[in-house]
Amino acid sequence: NRWIRTTGYLAEQVAGESMWPGIIEPRRAVRRGWGSIGAMKDNAGTDVKVHAGRALAAMSQCSEPYRLDPVTLETLGPDPSWARSLGERGICSHFQVDPRTGEMMFFNFGEHAPYFNYGVVDASNKLVHYEPIELPHATWPHDIGMSEHYCVLHDLSMFFDPEGLKKGQHRLKFHRDRPARFGVIPRLGTSRDVKWFEGLPCYILHLANTYELGDEVIMEGAIQTNPVPDLSGLPKDGYDRMHALLSMDLQETRMHRWRFNMVTGQTTEEDLDDEVTEFSMINRNVKGLPNRYVYNALAKPHWQLDGLKKYDWKTGNSQRWEAPKGCFVSETPFAPRDNAVEEDDGYLVTYVTNLNSGKGECAIFDAKDITTGPICRIILPGHIPMGAHACWAPQSTLHIPEAA
Repeated sequence: NRWIRTTGYLAEQVAGESMWPGIIEPRRAVRRGWGSIGAMKDNAGTDVKVHAGRALAAMSQCSEPYRLDPVTLETLGPDPSWARSLGERGICSHFQVDPRTGEMMFFNFGEHAPYFNYGVVDASNKLVHYEPIELPHATWPHDIGMSEHYCVLHDLSMFFDPEGLKKGQHRLKFHRDRPARFGVIPRLGTSRDVKWFEGLPCYILHLANTYELGDEVIMEGAIQTNPVPDLSGLPKDGYDRMHALLSMDLQETRMHRWRFNMVTGQTTEEDLDDEVTEFSMINRNVKGLPNRYVYNALAKPHWQLDGLKKYDWKTGNSQRWEAPKGCFVSETPFAPRDNAVEEDDGYLVTYVTNLNSGKGECAIFDAKDITTGPICRIILPGHIPMGAHACWAPQSTLHIPEAA
């Protein structure tokens, strides 16, 4: 375990106290911070992916991306070649890396125009594209779709109340009468090249995959059609209210497919499952291409991930594994078997938080059949807090010094 030594982390170490509030903490920020609203600590703790040989960690609300040594997890700081040129916006945590070209597609957003920016860093770690995207108001996206030739930008139905922003208030509101908008942009396109589509009013945290088929760009992920649940029956303050706000069943979370027809401009949608699952993973070798399998986490109320579900889009079948009581999983990356031929020939790797033993575990599953449970359990020497995102990368993609 390593703390990412961001500017905010180091400042709090010197001060000996917390200096910035959490994302839904009741107290207000009293000093300038980071993120799209400029009031949070730059924890760089939402997601981590590998690009140009380094692990890159960032925060969901946008901040400087921090490079990590992939072996020691030592913090190497923001990338000196391009990260600081983005200013305080930085990048949002769910950037995408194309495993075939090595390009990294990212976005950021904020409460002042331009409300959204889209960029590309090439395989040699050079910022080659950075484009403001015209939007009518401040938005609150979380992920971006990436296919072979396009990216899909999200302008969804949950965003800051514009009148509240004028008063300095950051009040997220779900606009149920406002369709979600999706902008399909060529990988190196400009704001003028974006083709906009409308869809069911919703919010989206995480996607599984985006790919092209005929005239369509197809995006699959977890839709939320009630992202701001009715909390009128709960106390105004306290953990019960905070947990309910994040409860994926109350948010009506389910797997969903959007089909954007680039010729007709029409959007076609369908639900893929009625069970609450999230945090999709696929074989990275088919990222941006048509895929057959998706691996999700089962979600209990209050954001607890207590099992795994494997989807087979070709047959419509699924498999599931439920963790023992008191055990919770994280996002579960797929690691291909050496010389694999079939898409699901490999392993699923996840951290397990075991509240019964007080120790963390690394659990490995045969991706072809998850119903039998882990084929290997590595007991870790200490407790691993319940987390969310994770990644797996082949050693060939990592920059490892010869001395290591």
